Amino acid sequence: MSPGQTSTRSLVPPLLLLLAAGHTCLAVRPLLVFLIDGFRYDYMDDLHALPGFRELVTNGVKVDYMTPDFPSLSYPNYYSLMTGRHCDVHQMTGNNMWDEASKKEFLIGTNADSRLPLWWDGSEPLWVTMQKLGKKVYMYYWPGCEVEILGVRPSFCEEYVYNPSEKNLTDSIVNALSVLSSGKADMAAIYYEKIDVEGHHFGPDSPQIKSAVRQLDAAMQFLNSKIKENHMEDQLNVVLFSDHGMTNIQWMEKIIELEKFINMSDVKMMDRGPVVSLWPRDNKYQQVYAALSQVPNMHVYARKDILQRYHYKGGKFVSPLTLVAEPGWFITENQKSLPYWKNSSGEPSAWQNGWHGYDNEFLDMRAFFLATGPDFKRNLRAAPIRTVDVYNVMCWTLGVEPLPNNGSWSRVEFLLNASAPSQPPTLWTCCMCLFGIVFALWD
Repeated sequence: MSPGQTSTRSLVPPLLLLLAAGHTCLAVRPLLVFLIDGFRYDYMDDLHALPGFRELVTNGVKVDYMTPDFPSLSYPNYYSLMTGRHCDVHQMTGNNMWDEASKKEFLIGTNADSRLPLWWDGSEPLWVTMQKLGKKVYMYYWPGCEVEILGVRPSFCEEYVYNPSEKNLTDSIVNALSVLSSGKADMAAIYYEKIDVEGHHFGPDSPQIKSAVRQLDAAMQFLNSKIKENHMEDQLNVVLFSDHGMTNIQWMEKIIELEKFINMSDVKMMDRGPVVSLWPRDNKYQQVYAALSQVPNMHVYARKDILQRYHYKGGKFVSPLTLVAEPGWFITENQKSLPYWKNSSGEPSAWQNGWHGYDNEFLDMRAFFLATGPDFKRNLRAAPIRTVDVYNVMCWTLGVEPLPNNGSWSRVEFLLNASAPSQPPTLWTCCMCLFGIVFALWD
């Protein structure tokens, strides 16, 4: 062999090492995420009647239930899922919040002030991390994707609209699979609200909820067929979860009307329902606290006394007094401010019959989690996890080093297939892996 020539035989071991190590450290597959708002953990108990979900469960993993963060409301848990952090860390502590310094309000929905960075910059959600790393994220109707968070937006955002339709959902599935299969996106995230809306309107045990779940299952059947049609079974990971559950409420029997106990002009009040925030005005704190402490079926917490297990009292926007109702009870200013749902004409139609936001350990607040794809075990039923655990799972499938978080790797590592490591990937382990590749080729 002349000088300068390389033996093919001498290259074989380093090349094999390169391929194997490269797969372990660098090979990642696209991820499709579904956030199904208000889907209680037991809504899919009868899988025989839900062939779409049944196929996903058979091909993947499903936990018994997922415990949400407190309060068991939407926006706090949206952010816990995408940051792996409790509410007192990521600062999204309610669906409706007030910043005492700026006098700005965060209101659930499409309120302009709710897009201000001050509500969102408390932590970095996964889609922002992905974009910072040069990866592409496409998001469909996901609340907050339209907001510039820490100076970053996703590559694509179909902005949130109230209660996206079934066609919105199936169109999003088609579009998401297209950008994921073509390499235009590394991750796609789809939000669907109808289960939550029907649960509020009619209650979690209603025929309307059963119908809505069947309609969603039809979309899951569509998803399964499209994955096969695009030959993505071995290339795509799919993760589905909800933010909280739902419980029944009885208006005439279980209402706590605050104006019967305090002068409402003495407080600034945010939200209604299971969790209410109060900022007493002037020197009214002790008077308001004493009066409300005598109200049955409701706990009144001074900020310093909020339960540690709530991981809540350290939040930037937490009020001096927090009211937490017993399950099934509803706190409001008076009967005039009870929440009605509106029919297609926009007219109030009836009281709502379901609600969430209660103590996150209340059984009816439990959410669901399931996942399928090459990085997950098959046909596995697993122990319960918590909302903050999901972030590490998504980071692992995407090959992204997780930021510091409150999730437990030990609760989720069992969900991953045998090739998964004993801990989430870190920048150090990947650098060492690359160093090993270079050293092997050099040698």
